Amino acid sequence: MSRVSGATVPLFSIRSRDDWGIGQITDLPACAAWLKGAGQSLLQVLPAHELADGETSPYSALSAFALDPIYISVSAIVDLDAAAISELLGADGCADLARVRAAERVDYATVRRLKARVFVAAFRRFRERELEGRTGPRAIDFFAFIERESAWLTDYALYMALRASHDGHGWSTWPAAERDRHPSLLRVAKDVAKDRCDDGGLGTRVLEHMYLQWTAHTQWKVARSELRSLGVALMGDMPFVVGSESADVWSHQAEFRTDVSLGAPPDDFSKDGQSWGLPVYNWEAMDADNLSWLRLRARHASALFDRFRIDHLVGFFRQWVRRDGEAGYFVPASESDQRARGEKVLRALLDAAGPGTVIGEDLGVIPPFVHEAMTRLGLPGYKVLPWENDANFMPRDPRSFPELSVATWSTHDTAPITAWWNTLESWERERLAALDQIPLDLPEPSRELALLKLLFSARSELTLVLVNELLGDKTRINMPGTVNDQNWTWRLPRTIEELREDNDLAARFSKIRALVADAGRLSAT
Repeated sequence: MSRVSGATVPLFSIRSRDDWGIGQITDLPACAAWLKGAGQSLLQVLPAHELADGETSPYSALSAFALDPIYISVSAIVDLDAAAISELLGADGCADLARVRAAERVDYATVRRLKARVFVAAFRRFRERELEGRTGPRAIDFFAFIERESAWLTDYALYMALRASHDGHGWSTWPAAERDRHPSLLRVAKDVAKDRCDDGGLGTRVLEHMYLQWTAHTQWKVARSELRSLGVALMGDMPFVVGSESADVWSHQAEFRTDVSLGAPPDDFSKDGQSWGLPVYNWEAMDADNLSWLRLRARHASALFDRFRIDHLVGFFRQWVRRDGEAGYFVPASESDQRARGEKVLRALLDAAGPGTVIGEDLGVIPPFVHEAMTRLGLPGYKVLPWENDANFMPRDPRSFPELSVATWSTHDTAPITAWWNTLESWERERLAALDQIPLDLPEPSRELALLKLLFSARSELTLVLVNELLGDKTRINMPGTVNDQNWTWRLPRTIEELREDNDLAARFSKIRALVADAGRLSAT
């Protein structure tokens, strides 16, 4: 089994000279090429699905399939030119664009407003120029995309058009005919998909959302091709479930329970357990359809990524369900039923995604039978070094980890090791350092390299580092349980182009690359 080292970089964090205050799909190849300088041959991004206005968490999407148009590169849209963009933005818009480009944090609201302004014009021009005769190559490709992705795209586009008509409010607040998906309403989206609707009203708005998804997925396809040429794999992240007010729950209402909330059982950090406000899978209804929605998700993820992580894997074995004011409980209730449920779902996902594609996020309180099932199915899980201790709280040597695993110092929900190290108890630091005879009095840059060397030595097939750790940056991407303008807004300190020209950083990357090579993780490409 080949051994690989990869880096986690949220797409929203990437900066480039022509970005609009947030990372762009077209930035992925340049980011991957830059990371290869540090020996990284895999790039992991967090979920990039469409978020509602005001939302920043990539795990609270409006769709399990739609890419967020906020990541579309405006300069790569062939239906626009530079002169048109400047005219559309106006002086105030251009000033706002300059501000968000220079900002240290992502300003989602401003970026969405600016991009929405040009998207409307791009779609109008596409419609006038390409759809008039409906026989040109771009029109043919557009409608081929609609047909190919119809299993999710038609419902999604109709949902988004209706949501906009209700000032962004979710489907549960809509009039009965829209909430309950009256057949005459669904026909509008189906007619658009069959190129039979040109009413200038709801059908046109549906078509616009389809156009944006076609644009985003086309840019993604090009970026994937460029990453393959670089010899860099792309890894994604599949959230466990979507929000109650999402397009998926609206279009598959029988397969989700919204009368209760998904959460987590009581533990040392929460004596009453947690309620996440997320819908609960109705397994009986999903089984009746052979888990087709989950299979579709896995196939879509495998089309976007070389590998993807399943978030909250244990939830597919047992869901902790709560109703306000009542005690929580597991669904299914018995261990035997939990075992059967989890294996059935995972087999469906693995079958749909293909071999060697899926990684399970198995962090937290995980019953032993989950790990047993993962081993039987050949599904790698996570090994976070500071949390890998034996019964005597002695740290496990990463060189003893199973090959079928992912070793890492940290995740997007923890501080990078560049900051986490100093928050550990002194005995924890001593024991971790003893694994590789790391002197505790090493100056910070040298200590960071020594810690990376220890990680790369893991027997695990894949090691993951946060890009923050490669840079020596101490900022954390997310602080779970908090909502503020610091979460999910971190950007690289400079553009990719500027970072590549930094001689000091290049020297640091060269040292990291040597550590990767010494560990036998350097890609031959």
